[in-house]
Amino acid sequence: MQYLLILMLSTNLFGDLSPAPTYIEFTGEDISVSGDLADGDVLSDLSWAWDSANACFISTKQDRFTGNHVLYYFDLPSYTEVVIELIPDDPDKNFSLYAYEVGKVSESNIVPNLRRCIRCEADFKRDMPIRGRVQDHTRVVYDILAIRNPYQAVIGVAGAHGLAEGSFTLKIKKKN
Repeated sequence: MQYLLILMLSTNLFGDLSPAPTYIEFTGEDISVSGDLADGDVLSDLSWAWDSANACFISTKQDRFTGNHVLYYFDLPSYTEVVIELIPDDPDKNFSLYAYEVGKVSESNIVPNLRRCIRCEADFKRDMPIRGRVQDHTRVVYDILAIRNPYQAVIGVAGAHGLAEGSFTLKIKKKN
């Protein structure tokens, strides 16, 4: 019995997956989480993002996601919509943000192994302005929501153009 307990405690839920996602406790109240790109890893394959089963961002924008990726995930209860905001501590560093929804997070649906998701949204520095949106150093992802069924949401913070370090704050806000 003691051996089983030690084995269970020493087994990582995501094996050797890199970058492994960090669980965030989301209770429905607005929360903030601090992190650093230095704690992540480069994803050598980004083709999951422009696969039609995910449609997160297009291949011509992949340079915005070539730095380190830090991953987080949280439970998204039924009838909940959240807005996720990324605020780099250094406004001169170029970060990108993406978030996607799956039924239950597992090693088989964490990027770069993501074959399909329920929804994926991304924000990155644009080449041209978008009417009604201010482009600064912050990134925001909208439309992460669960209607009837609960999901789990995965958040990816990525460095643009090979950025491998830089601290940031993530804010998850419940939309009313």
